[in-house]
Amino acid sequence: MSSGISTSAAQAGHGAPFLSFSTVFNHYFVPDVLPDRMDTSESEQSRYSIRAGDVFLTRTSETVDELGMSCVALKDFPQATYSGFLKRLRPKAPGLTDPKFMAFYLRSPLFRKTMTNNAVMVLRASLNENIFSYLDLLLPDLDTQASIGEFLHLLMSMIDLNNRINAELEALAKTIYDYWFVQFDFPDAQGRPYKSSGGAMVWNGTLKREIPAGWDAGSLEALGKIAGGSTPSTAEAANFGQGMIPWITPKDLSNNKGNKFIARGETDVSEAGMRAASLTLYPAGTVLMSSRAPVGYLAIALNPVTTNQGFKSFVPSKGYGTSFVYYAVKRALPTIIQHASGSTFVEISGGVLKSVHAVLPDKAVTSAFCSAIEPIVQRQKLAELENVELTQLRDWLLPLLMNGQVRVA
Repeated sequence: MSSGISTSAAQAGHGAPFLSFSTVFNHYFVPDVLPDRMDTSESEQSRYSIRAGDVFLTRTSETVDELGMSCVALKDFPQATYSGFLKRLRPKAPGLTDPKFMAFYLRSPLFRKTMTNNAVMVLRASLNENIFSYLDLLLPDLDTQASIGEFLHLLMSMIDLNNRINAELEALAKTIYDYWFVQFDFPDAQGRPYKSSGGAMVWNGTLKREIPAGWDAGSLEALGKIAGGSTPSTAEAANFGQGMIPWITPKDLSNNKGNKFIARGETDVSEAGMRAASLTLYPAGTVLMSSRAPVGYLAIALNPVTTNQGFKSFVPSKGYGTSFVYYAVKRALPTIIQHASGSTFVEISGGVLKSVHAVLPDKAVTSAFCSAIEPIVQRQKLAELENVELTQLRDWLLPLLMNGQVRVA
């Protein structure tokens, strides 16, 4: 077991590949291409190397839940080093463990519970290395490990493929939006690109640019009804539960990062909780935007949901469809975030949304846009729902495979 390299800010952003806390926390396996760089010497690269079979654990964090999260290397990473906020576990001998099996085992509820139970919390949570001297591992024979690891890795590969398909589809949808509403080359009555074909343009003083004739400009509240939320009393256990009314928090959007849609969060609210907190149920298609901790995360509600107070969400009720509202708000996010303020924590206020202006196209054009990208939207929904099913299947099978109740044929 070895701790990672201590680095300075001056070393970051250039040099050799670097495995960060964030990368380990967010991945079962070390990505083929490391997103971070660090200026390191040859001796440091040798001492803090990354080889196939290495296991990396987060060793310190603000919260216990982020401690001991694992990430496994499936190949060697020449010249790469890893963060001092990580621990590297390197097998002492070949043939003891299968890397893919270990990746899933170390992320299983069984092992995660061991980590959190043995963490040390002072000012920050820290990994107590002594636990590795008395922690027993449940290790089947190597062939069984390999078959379990390969099967679960196949499920994860299917999830990853869906994510990559959705990323391509999202880039395509955004390109179409930009083509129609930034370059103004939406199809005219003859199906030709409007601006490039000489469509009439007029100067708009609010936006300080030319926009198509007949279009207007207004604040973001013109896109739909802006809605907030609240939190029922946590002193009343009956206000919360599972299988109740979907209740979304900014943390849920953070956990949902990478997905376009959301159906529910970690916790639901009861009807009594809804009444006590005067919550409103917003319809499917509502564009949820977190307005605090964290700011500026977006998702589209797959079904009726309600939220806590950390939202300024858009209910499409003013003639603009969900897809147009989603991309219009997404395009405005840098400006929205720039105007966020607060003494305790940064927050987006209703006043900010009223001060940020956007182009308001002819509604027939926005309706045509929503229709044009609907096949993309439906394919994205399908992929995300498939991933939910695959993730649930993986998590359900994991303990059964570990204790031998189920075997891979």
